Parts: sequence; structure tokens; C-alpha cells
Amino acid sequence: MSLFWRIFALNAVVLGAATALLLWAPVTVSVPVLLTEAVILVGGLAVMLVANAALLRLGLAPLDRLTKLMTTVDLLRPGQRLPASGAGGVAELIRTFNAMLERLEQERAASSARALLAQEAERRRIAQELHDEVGQSMTAILLGLKRSADDVPEPQRREVQELQEITRASLDEVRRLVRRLRPGVLDDLGLVSALTSLSEDFATHTGLLVTRRFDTDLPPLAPETELVLYRVAQESLTNVARHADAGRVTVALRRADDGVVLTVTDDGSGIEAPREGAGIRGMRERALLAGGRLDITPAPRAGTRVQLTAPIARKQL
Repeated sequence: MSLFWRIFALNAVVLGAATALLLWAPVTVSVPVLLTEAVILVGGLAVMLVANAALLRLGLAPLDRLTKLMTTVDLLRPGQRLPASGAGGVAELIRTFNAMLERLEQERAASSARALLAQEAERRRIAQELHDEVGQSMTAILLGLKRSADDVPEPQRREVQELQEITRASLDEVRRLVRRLRPGVLDDLGLVSALTSLSEDFATHTGLLVTRRFDTDLPPLAPETELVLYRVAQESLTNVARHADAGRVTVALRRADDGVVLTVTDDGSGIEAPREGAGIRGMRERALLAGGRLDITPAPRAGTRVQLTAPIARKQL
């Protein structure tokens, strides 16, 4: 039944009931209208309006649910659908909307995958250039300063040695940037070693206490899944350092029934409702790339918990 005929039928039911009451009720209307007759007519009109409003509310309830979903739907949280049982215009509208959501989610996942893979390729290129060009140039400068320090007189030797320390610190910073851009340990030694190196580097530069809890029977994962898990952990630790005002962070990786679960928990100020900034939305896009689910909730005692559940099977891109 189309929406027009649905509304027509509801109004017809109300008007038909009112007509039946007028035909078979013992109430008559005189001229001029008496007060009791006016009260009965006004009361009947009120009953008709209330009944019509109730029936319209019941008949148009699926449209209200559809409107609410349309205003709150988020393609980074896939699977939001409305039940569309039966036939008619409203059910067909809901089925069409669900099909549109399915198509948009698939297109968004495909475009996000292309963008993230291109981003990783660019990260790899920049990391390679930093390692090959900048790193080697700074290493040559450091060796030249060392030779100069051996040849210059004592008054200038201290200045050259200070330049050596500045250059060495800059070289260490370049190497740290290279590791952040493209974690070579992830390719060489696997996810657990990469997360261990990431957490140790984070603890060194922030002074926070980092606790690691990694299961020993983790299943083999696709390279894309391992990279997604690493990037989500990296972004989570960055958010802790910037916003959480925490003193302790726990990074856990455990085996689940059909995949692995990465959890990053801090004891900071906590959240009521996480603001969906670029960092969180980027983590959600990466989770979709691995076919996983990202949940950001308050921790049991204090702070924030970021949890990513990723399947073992590789997601086809």
C-alpha cells in the first residue's frame, strides 16, 4: 500500500466511525444548538482528532525511524539498518534506503582502502628518502665533525664536539621519524616485536609507564591486518600523550575466537563522548580496511579504552 492510500485509509477509518456514531447514536441537534449538544459535538470532534493523530502516528512510525537513522547514520559504523517487512510504499522506501547504505558503505570502504594504501606507500617513500638521503648526509657530517675535532686546537674543539652532539641527536630524531613512518621491525620481526618497540619508544619520549600484555599463541595475520593494528596502537598512544594527562598505559594483544583484539588503556582524565576528530576517524577507517571493529569507551576505573577487534581472514580489497 502506498503512503497516499495508507493515510487515506486511516482517515477513512476515523471518518467512517464518526459517521456511524452520528447515524446510530440517539443524539440530535436542534436549532438553535443547545449547550449539551454543543458539548457532545465538541467532545466527538476531540475524540476524532485524537484517534486520527494516534492512527497517523502508528502508520507513519516507520518514516520517523527512517528519518532518525538518516540524521545519525555514519558510514564508519557499518551495519545500521531498519527492518522492512511487508509490502507497500513505506517498506519499499526503507528497503531502498538500506540498499543505498549498503552501496555507500562498500564504496566508502573501497575508497578508504585506496587512500590508506596510497598513504602507506607515500610514508614508505618518505621514510626511504629520509633514511637514504638525510640519514646518510648527517652521518657523513658527523664523521667530518669527528675528524675536525681531532685536528682543531683545544679552544675550538669543545664547540666542534657540541656540534657533534647536536648532529647525533638530530640523526637519532630522523631515525625515530623513519621508524614512525614505516616500521621496518614490523616487516622483519612481526607485530609483537613492532608493538614492543613502539611502546618502548613511547615510554622513552613521554616518561609514561607502559605495560605490555601480549598472548603467546597469537594466530598468523595478513600483512595489512598487522599494519592496521600497529597504526591504531600508534595513533592511540599519540592521543594518550596529547590529551589524556595519564601516568600509565597498557597495551594488550590477545587472541579472540575468530581473530585478535588490540586494547590500549590509559588512566588519564577519561572521556564521556569521544570527539570524532581526524585521528579517531582515521582509526575507524583503518579498522574497516582490516574488516575489524573499533570501540572507544571509558575505562573501568578511569581513563579511556581503545579496542580494535580484527579478524584472522584477510579482507579482500
